[in-house]
Amino acid sequence: MHHSPLASCRMCNELLSIAFYRAVFTELLATAIYVFFGLGSVLDWPETPSILQTSITFNLAAATAVQIAWQASGAHINPAVTVAFLLGSRISLVRSVCYVVAQLAGGIVGAAILYAVTPGNVRGNMGINKVNINISSGQAVAVELILTLQLVLCYFISTDRQRSTGSPAVIIGISVALGHLVGHYYTRCSMNPARSFGPAVITGDFLQQWIFWVGPLIGAALASILYNFVIYYDPKPFSQRLSILKGSYDEEDKEAGVSLGF
Repeated sequence: MHHSPLASCRMCNELLSIAFYRAVFTELLATAIYVFFGLGSVLDWPETPSILQTSITFNLAAATAVQIAWQASGAHINPAVTVAFLLGSRISLVRSVCYVVAQLAGGIVGAAILYAVTPGNVRGNMGINKVNINISSGQAVAVELILTLQLVLCYFISTDRQRSTGSPAVIIGISVALGHLVGHYYTRCSMNPARSFGPAVITGDFLQQWIFWVGPLIGAALASILYNFVIYYDPKPFSQRLSILKGSYDEEDKEAGVSLGF
């Protein structure tokens, strides 16, 4: 297949752009902030936090992180969200890979800082996700799938410039709180592999880690299919989807009327 010099040049523009690296760094920073404050609400202090307190804290942490990162990176702060946007032809493959790496690094940084500033008798398991002993691994995966499905659907609608305006921080925060109000009883609610991966690295406990990747990623993929092909059909032709995937979709094409979601 022949690739024009212009298309190749466009593909390089993303990697050579300062804005691209700012966006990747912002994903790391915002994820670290989200993980630090979120995990901080589930530590084993003498006053055991309530489910409501934890849900509100994750709500506020998500809204704050999204508000910080919204204009710079699209505020994914979650590998599942990034995968969903990749499948929905809203970001390039290169950007999605860099975002996921940054998010995982941010999760580790956030958990590491929290670990460093917290007394040893309070750290406990650092808020690592654990499956309730009364449910099976399959049920845990199903719960994480459902929780992430609603979160990613909220991401799509609140970042779709054709249907929403302004920052998506409030609605995404509400969606995160909703997940925690129910999911805490089942899995301590992940919906975000970076949120689970960070404390797992710090504690060295990867025993059930696969659940918090499989459930959210499948839920995110289903949400992408539902949003882009069922609820709000996205009529992008295959050639356009391919150019977005390769990172050769330029600003002129965007201005022609197609929103990439952020």
